[in-house]
Amino acid sequence: MSPMKKNSGPRILLGTRKGVFVFTRKKKGWKLTAHGQEGNPIPYVVHDERTNALWCSIDHGHWGQKLARSRDGGATFESVVEPKYAPDAEIKPGKPATLRYLWVLAPGHASEPDTFFVGTEPGGLFVTRDDGASFEIVEGLWNHPSRHEQWFGGGRDEPGVHSILVDPRDARRMLVAISTAGTFETTDAGQTWTPRNVGLTSPYLPPPTPEVGHDVHAIHWCLKKPEVVWQQNHCGIFRSTDGAKSWKTIHEKEKKGRRRLAYFGFPIAADPEDPKVAWIVPADADVKRQAIDGALRVMRTEDGGKSWIDLRRGLPDERAYDVVLRHALDQRGDDLAFGSTTGNVYWSDDRGDSWKELGHNFPPVYSVRFAP
Repeated sequence: MSPMKKNSGPRILLGTRKGVFVFTRKKKGWKLTAHGQEGNPIPYVVHDERTNALWCSIDHGHWGQKLARSRDGGATFESVVEPKYAPDAEIKPGKPATLRYLWVLAPGHASEPDTFFVGTEPGGLFVTRDDGASFEIVEGLWNHPSRHEQWFGGGRDEPGVHSILVDPRDARRMLVAISTAGTFETTDAGQTWTPRNVGLTSPYLPPPTPEVGHDVHAIHWCLKKPEVVWQQNHCGIFRSTDGAKSWKTIHEKEKKGRRRLAYFGFPIAADPEDPKVAWIVPADADVKRQAIDGALRVMRTEDGGKSWIDLRRGLPDERAYDVVLRHALDQRGDDLAFGSTTGNVYWSDDRGDSWKELGHNFPPVYSVRFAP
């Protein structure tokens, strides 16, 4: 095993259509310090603070889904065995399950440095407990009785596990979000799972308030107070103050003569310290899926969703066609960063009050994550 490379400063990690880009913060701003996996589509890249390694998923197309890890800050990567569905696994009776997409990668609890989770399409959550030497499916979620009839694809052919939250207080508790099914919770290390979708509404479903079947775009929680969970949904924005047991609507209401901004979108970022603060990047619902009225914006709430602040200083206010995907917004301290499918990347050092362009000629951006 090669030695870990010492970090030279805070970093921004981009997963893009053409590789992993690593920016390091210097005295004069951000500098591109690594471009790994050149030419490969990277749905997600994340830093594991327990081991100082970077992990990325690779959507090779012809060669299928792959995993890789870097121990030198993204300069070089080593292959990691990818998750595999059992030969007899089925999405539905008579329809074989095969790995179609690696949606999200999540380090395990701080007390379990060899544990790492991967969310996939068609709806399987996988875990390694030997630092990537092998993966196994989390049977309790895959065998949930709702899966065959109430899970379905949202934007892709099959369901996808796209959000994984490991409770920093308790390694046995996790939340996952599935598009399209909803949010599920385990409190026994994945043996059993409970749907956590009370209070959500999905007008396109009959009935609109099912226990399972909601199109969650992303979930995030306040690390200091994990019972506060935020959700960007296909049908609005929701917040929970009881650990996802119930949700309340916090998106803007429709008003005559006024365009609703804080409603539809894909990413959501929660402040790790203040449970009343979160950020979204709204989009024009539902068919257009681009910046609203040609103006790129981020919105922040400071009162738990009672009101939303429109943050546009430094962002283009006309002829913007960007859409920001569910993993392409992140926050750390006063810094925020996001990237779009049109290859524009922006950064703020004042909690979103103003923005600076990190670059505009990047490949389409799939994920943005800060790292130490």
